[in-house]
Amino acid sequence: MPTSRFNILVFFAVLSAGSAHALTVQVVAPEEIKTLMMQHLETARAARLGERMDAEEMARLQRQSELTARDLLATEGYFSPQVESAVEWLDGDWRVDYLIVPGVRTQVRSVKLGFDGGLKKDEDEARLRARIERSFPLKQGMPFRQADWDTAKLVVLRPLLVDTYPTARIAASEARIDPAAHAADLSLTVDSGPAFVYGATVIQGVKRYPEAIVRNLSPMKPGQPYRQQDLLDYQAILEGSSYFAQATVSVDPDPELASALPIQVEVVERPEKRFSVGAGFSTDTGARVQASWLHRNILDRGMRLKFDTRIETSRQTGTAELAWPRDEEGYENSLGLQRKQEDIEGQETRSTVLAAKRNRTRGQIETTLSLQFQTEDQRIAEVVNASNQALTLNYGWIQRNVGRGFYPRRGYVLSLQGGGALEALLSDTSFLRLYGRHTQYFPVGKNGRLILRGELASVLARRREGIPTDFLFRAGGDNSVRGYAYQSLGRTLNGAVESVRYLATGTVEYNYFVDRNWGVALFVDAGDAADSPASLSPVFGYGVGARYSSPVGPINLDLAYGEATQNFRLHFSLGLSF
Repeated sequence: MPTSRFNILVFFAVLSAGSAHALTVQVVAPEEIKTLMMQHLETARAARLGERMDAEEMARLQRQSELTARDLLATEGYFSPQVESAVEWLDGDWRVDYLIVPGVRTQVRSVKLGFDGGLKKDEDEARLRARIERSFPLKQGMPFRQADWDTAKLVVLRPLLVDTYPTARIAASEARIDPAAHAADLSLTVDSGPAFVYGATVIQGVKRYPEAIVRNLSPMKPGQPYRQQDLLDYQAILEGSSYFAQATVSVDPDPELASALPIQVEVVERPEKRFSVGAGFSTDTGARVQASWLHRNILDRGMRLKFDTRIETSRQTGTAELAWPRDEEGYENSLGLQRKQEDIEGQETRSTVLAAKRNRTRGQIETTLSLQFQTEDQRIAEVVNASNQALTLNYGWIQRNVGRGFYPRRGYVLSLQGGGALEALLSDTSFLRLYGRHTQYFPVGKNGRLILRGELASVLARRREGIPTDFLFRAGGDNSVRGYAYQSLGRTLNGAVESVRYLATGTVEYNYFVDRNWGVALFVDAGDAADSPASLSPVFGYGVGARYSSPVGPINLDLAYGEATQNFRLHFSLGLSF
């Protein structure tokens, strides 16, 4: 054992005087070890605090610090260190010097993982057991540290606790150290406990609305394996359903209930009726005011009746919709009537739409099937004065894999649409409309992201005449090609811009976030809309922007230069609800 050296004459002189003095500490060791010691040694802590002490207290701290140093080195894998310390009386104060030679670091020689409980008994879980073994972070030949050993145990438990085995625990663990060989032999036994599957849903807090609303919104079914993410998803669905202001979803992982785990749901209901107003501004459609009235419990069946009026500078809409709550199969049905008029880039339209929709959301995928009848009056620059109508069957498919943040850094959103009409069925012409849009997000460094967006669309028909403008395309604006006015890219007709049958746009954008709320952007947009693929001639827009995650939603401010127009254009949107 290394010994401490102490100035005996100084010790007795100071002890007899009974005075207390300040302290400085010096450590000679490899830099990593030095930092650890200066942070945790009792003498170093006393020096940082400026404590003054007598000789008896100084001797106690010196002895305790040597023991602490050896314990700290052991946690770092050094089990045969040399630790020496010396106390000196220097210029009227104490000084402690440490010389630490950590020696050879212990390495992992072997790792043995064992399993017990349902995970061991179920042969179907062989793949999970193999995955846990592969992901065990301490491998043969790696340095042994106590912190890494503790982390490794958590890494083994985490996938079990969040998926199927919420009562998993470490049944036994041992790190056997061979000081002579500087080797560690690790063994770990994981008791997964029983596999949990869902049982009945137990609901509290429902007074106004049918309990079936809560049950049918659940993404879990009886007999389905437990997943912690299911509970979070269910809670988010309830709070986003418009029926509930607050929801809590939990389970009590009692092994006795593993074969039919009750799902505990507690909700706080929203009032049956709501009136709201809002205001906003967008460089696409100008200033906006909005008012809506909602009744959430028509006929005491949870049916929602909503009237909405939205007045913008270039577009005005009025909508009435009756929506049924989600049924047992996950479908939500609705009937809607909309009246809209707009005047954008010289194309004036007035339309009436009657639509029946069936929507379903399962995990990341949302699908919508709709049947709608639309009539439209259209005028373009005193050249076109037409009436169009169409009975269309439409299908939409969207997959979102981006989480819930305003500005996702990873993932994608893919949207596909298809629909059409037959001239023989209440339509002026036959056509088939196809549309696709994909946005991909890539993390770049710690605070950046890269966004790639592509959009392709076409309407297949013998002629464009007779097709309502909602099924045709124009490009330009905030979410299209920045640097150009909203829907200003299409067929030019006497100074106006007419909707056409083909669309192609794309974006490359880089964002850097200086903190969690503020970011800057650099982007290039390109695209065009035309009446034939051969006529597509993409124009480019370049720009910079700001991103802000506000309490009311994301705010984007972009300044873009349109290469074709040689003009700068500001793109901005903001909305508030009351």
